[in-house]
Amino acid sequence: MKENTLAEWIQESQNIVFFGGAGTSTESGIPDFRSAAGLYQSEEKLPYSPEVMLSRSFFVKHPEVFFDFYRGKMLHPEAKPNGCHHFLASLEKQGRLKAVVTQNIDGLHQAAGSVNVLELHGSVHRNYCMECGRFYSLDEVMSSSEVVPKCPVDGGIIKPDVVLYEEELKHDTIIQSIQAISQADLLLIGGTSLTVHPAAGLITYFRGKHTVLLNTDPTSYDHKADLLLTEPIGRVMENLAHQLGL
Repeated sequence: MKENTLAEWIQESQNIVFFGGAGTSTESGIPDFRSAAGLYQSEEKLPYSPEVMLSRSFFVKHPEVFFDFYRGKMLHPEAKPNGCHHFLASLEKQGRLKAVVTQNIDGLHQAAGSVNVLELHGSVHRNYCMECGRFYSLDEVMSSSEVVPKCPVDGGIIKPDVVLYEEELKHDTIIQSIQAISQADLLLIGGTSLTVHPAAGLITYFRGKHTVLLNTDPTSYDHKADLLLTEPIGRVMENLAHQLGL
């Protein structure tokens, strides 16, 4: 069985890195973007496409529409970590997993106990005033009575620390991700379509022994993976946890 092979590779490895996307959190009740049931395929009538509403220029021009969409579709404070998040956190505690490189902004890896999490696209849990830089939590943004949350000190707009379309990824996060992936001996790739760049290009820096792809939908990288698992990632990771006694 493929899961048995993956379990053997994990036991043999001392430097594992996980690279993940939105599919990592679908079993926690957070919809992904590009699958058949994803946010971008929604039949719900929207005033603009999600890609447009999640762009920097749209945020600047139409903050009310941006925040209405952001609060309604991008925030899931009730979501809890699933089997994938918990398994990765256990591997990190063992010392086998060195880093989680994620495109997600939901903070579920940290909620499960992972420490070395490199968030390529930022986090909904960090928010800051665009005028003075003061930090605000997700709870403070959610509880704001205004559609566009404002800093009570100077009235500046409180922007989520997430990377919008037209914005660049943080240089330090990119460098740390490249270092982690290039030093790994086992690369686990999960829940990602591998179509969002520059994030998806980071996996090309892997020089280790095995690449494992855990994804329910096909990707352009399938033929390059040493092992391909198409079952839901949370379920696979739960099985591995039982098998490895984690």
